[in-house]
Amino acid sequence: MPSEEKPKRELDLRGVPCPLSWAKTKIRLEALAKGDDLTVWVDDPKGARDIPRAAEAEGYAVDEPTREGDAWKLRIVA
Repeated sequence: MPSEEKPKRELDLRGVPCPLSWAKTKIRLEALAKGDDLTVWVDDPKGARDIPRAAEAEGYAVDEPTREGDAWKLRIVA
């Protein structure tokens, strides 16, 4: 296993309503180095819609949210 491999970064915000979920996501994103990514799990439809928009407005790259069961998986790159 290469020593430069990055640790997996996930934030489980199921049960956390938006806009609090965005606030928690933003704090984690600000701690990342350029090019690092964060996977965020939300079950609030508003969060699944608004977090990607807010992250893009802050200059982050966001993959299309994917629905997995009762939650959405958001991948955001710093």
